[in-house]
Amino acid sequence: MLSVERSINTLNEKTGVLTSYLALPLIVVVVYEVFMRYAFNAPTTWGFELTTFLYGMHFVLGFGFTYLHDAHVSIDVFEAKLPQRPRTILRMVTNLVLFIPTVGLLSYGSVIYAVSSWQDWEKAPTSWAPPLYPFKTIMAIGFILLFLQGVAKLIADFRTLGDTRD
Repeated sequence: MLSVERSINTLNEKTGVLTSYLALPLIVVVVYEVFMRYAFNAPTTWGFELTTFLYGMHFVLGFGFTYLHDAHVSIDVFEAKLPQRPRTILRMVTNLVLFIPTVGLLSYGSVIYAVSSWQDWEKAPTSWAPPLYPFKTIMAIGFILLFLQGVAKLIADFRTLGDTRD
């Protein structure tokens, strides 16, 4: 199980690092769009939409990375006051009862959403009309990575449960 946990952690770490580079084309597109709009009064038809897609990819592909590094917003007022063993048990119960089912359903739903988009060769209803199926696929990948990271956290909690003492 340790190898499964490490594999998921490595996958999300590498995905997060690679995803961080999406900020670079995002900056280029925003600067180009602003320059064209204000210097030549000629805004692009694709600039705003592309920035939305790039930021969206950056956002959803970072889900698992952010969870790996415990950087998601959490309310741990009660958890922080507990000793290590009850804290680990509470995290495991929360993971099994709330996180895994919720993110599992989001992952499943987003895969169905992406498959449907591919079947219809869906395009955006704009003048630029880019294909939407690649972006919906990336959304599904982001939720799957988050789900896998939840599994890795659960494995880690099971592993450390035996090591904790009150």
